[in-house]
Amino acid sequence: MLRTFLRAVLVFFAVTGAIVVFQTLFGLSPGFGTVDYWSMHGILFLIAISLFPRLTLLFSNVASGGLFWWLGWFFAPRLLVAFLATISYWRTNPILVIISWLIALGGESSEKYTVLRSSRFGSPTRKPKEKWVKATVNE
Repeated sequence: MLRTFLRAVLVFFAVTGAIVVFQTLFGLSPGFGTVDYWSMHGILFLIAISLFPRLTLLFSNVASGGLFWWLGWFFAPRLLVAFLATISYWRTNPILVIISWLIALGGESSEKYTVLRSSRFGSPTRKPKEKWVKATVNE
């Protein structure tokens, strides 16, 4: 429990720091992230984007387009959702943004771990196909 809380605090400070740096370096407008999530979407969209990010991103009215958006959609959709949430809802719903980052980091890493573990290269439960024969030499 403490580890999860510390991870959430670390993500919060990392996202806050990144936003401050980007606003300072690139001169982003103060209107960055002033849209309220609950005026645009509801709880059903929140559940759908958490469980089925690719389908929800593809068939919803979320901003799309560009090479990086499609790469994010194909390789890491939860991270794409977290980036889009940060851009749109950081000032009005920071708790939802932090939760989206926790789901993104936890979901992507556990998904990749499961895929690697179940593959034939990374499975610790895989038994070797070779059979060793105990050879003895009689003199």
